[in-house]
Amino acid sequence: MSTGQGSGGTPSGQDRGLQPQRTRLAWRRTTLACTVVAVLAVRAALRAGEPVAAALLCAASCGLWLGFLRIAHHRIRALATDDRPAALTPRHATAAAVCAATLAVCAAALLV
Repeated sequence: MSTGQGSGGTPSGQDRGLQPQRTRLAWRRTTLACTVVAVLAVRAALRAGEPVAAALLCAASCGLWLGFLRIAHHRIRALATDDRPAALTPRHATAAAVCAATLAVCAAALLV
């Protein structure tokens, strides 16, 4: 006699775990960290002795931040709307990792 319920007492077609919520919060935390890095990059560029190089690094940081923000917003929306969201595509995962790593390098270059 099967009731169509999983071992946790919930219908087997539903994901009642907190994984999507935790993942969404992790994306928000990472977006906040990238925002702080971009703001600090702008601040460092305004105080830099070489205005042209600092302006280029600042522009690159802001562009990378916008790219990461777009990817993160897309993923956060997907996690919030679907009970069982699709997996993050390798292209988006790579783009997010490259944006975050390059943003960190730009910020380090501005601080040195």
